[in-house]
Amino acid sequence: MHNYGQVLGLALEWFETRVGEVKDRLTELGVEEATLIHHDDADGLAAAAATKAALEGLGLHVKLICLEKLFPNVVRALHAQEGRAIFYCDIGSPHADLISEANQGRNLTVILDHHDPRPAKDPMVLDLNLEHAGLRGEEDFSGATCCYLFARTLDPANRRLAYLALVGSCEIPAGFKGLNARVLEEALSDGVVERSGKKLIIKPLGVGVKELFSTLQVLGPVGYYRGGPELGVKACLEGLTDDVKRLAKELEEERKAANRRLLAKLRRTGLKRAGRVQWFDAGDAYESMGTKVIGTFCSFLSYQARLIRPDAFIVGLMRMRPEVPGFGRLEGDFVKVSVRAPRALRAEIDAGRAPTAVRLLEEATRGFGIAVDGHAYAASCVIPADKVEEFIKRAAQASTRPGGQTTLF
Repeated sequence: MHNYGQVLGLALEWFETRVGEVKDRLTELGVEEATLIHHDDADGLAAAAATKAALEGLGLHVKLICLEKLFPNVVRALHAQEGRAIFYCDIGSPHADLISEANQGRNLTVILDHHDPRPAKDPMVLDLNLEHAGLRGEEDFSGATCCYLFARTLDPANRRLAYLALVGSCEIPAGFKGLNARVLEEALSDGVVERSGKKLIIKPLGVGVKELFSTLQVLGPVGYYRGGPELGVKACLEGLTDDVKRLAKELEEERKAANRRLLAKLRRTGLKRAGRVQWFDAGDAYESMGTKVIGTFCSFLSYQARLIRPDAFIVGLMRMRPEVPGFGRLEGDFVKVSVRAPRALRAEIDAGRAPTAVRLLEEATRGFGIAVDGHAYAASCVIPADKVEEFIKRAAQASTRPGGQTTLF
C-alpha cells in the first residue's frame, strides 16, 4: 500500500507524462493560436491566467472564452472546425463525454480541471485532471493548481506563477492540503509568496492571496457581462490597479443591494414548497450579473434558520441572458438552477436517506437538463425556461426518495 507522499509522487509522474504528450502534439499540430475556455469564478480566472501565460510562452496567441456553464451548442460550435488547439480550464471534466462527441478527432483538446470527471472517448481529448491519478479535486488540488502544474511542467520558469494555484485553491474549505501544500512550500521557498502574520502576500503583485481571490470572485461572476473575467485574468498576471479595485467595489455593492432586496421579498412572501424542496424565483434581481450569484445567495439562505426548512433542499431559479461574452448569442431561453442542502439535510444525505444535490438535479432534469454538475450538498444546471414547472414537480418527487433510488422519467 502506498503512503500519501507516494500517491502524490505517482500522480505527478502521471501528469508530467501527459503534459509531455500535449507538448508533442502541439508541436505536430503547428498551430499559432489556441482557444482557452474557462470558468468565471476565482479558480477559473486564476486557471486561465496560468494556462494563458504558459501557452504564450510557447509562442501561441490565446483567445479567451469565459463560460458560466458548458452549453452543448457552444461546445459543438467550438469543435466544428478542424486542426485547432482547444483548452478547457477549471471546466470540462464532468462533460468530457460531450466534448469527445463534439470533437470526433478533429482538434487537439486539453482539459485541465479538478471536478469529478467523465471518461473522454475521443483520443484527441486529453483530460489531465489529477482525479484520474487518484487525487481528490475537493481537497488536494484546484483547477488553478492543475493549470499551474501544466505551466510549470511545460517550462520550469513558470514556477513564478505558483501563487495562482494558491489563489484558486482558496475556494477549497480544507485549506492547503495535498498538492496545494506542496505548491505553497514551493512558492515560499522560491520567494513567490511570503508570510505576513497570517496572510500570504504575492510578492510580484504586492497583494494578498485572499484579497486577490475575493476580488476575482466579484469580477468574474458579478461582472460577467461587463468585461469582468477579462479584467480578472489580467489582474492575475499584472496585479490590482486602482481602476480594477474601484470596479470590484462597485460590483460588490450592486450584488449586496440585490441580495438585500431579494431577502426582503422572501421574508415577506416566504419560499414556495413542494416535497422536500423549498424554492424561489429571483426574477430580475440580478439582471445585469452572471448566474453564479444565485448559487452564492442560495448558500447564504442555507444558514437563515428563520426563513428556511433545515431539512429541505433550497432551489433558486434565475433567468439567463441569451449570450456568451466573446462567443455570441445562445439559441433559446434558459433558466439557471442552483441547489443547496442546509446543514440538517446534509446528515440525511450522508446517511443515504435523501438524494445528493447533484442526484436531485440529474433526476429532476432528465431529458432536458444542461451541464448538470456539482457535489453532495451543492449543485447547479441550466434548463429551458418552459420546463420550470415540470422541473419543480420532478424535484419534489425526487427529493422524498432515499439517496440510492432512481427513477427514469
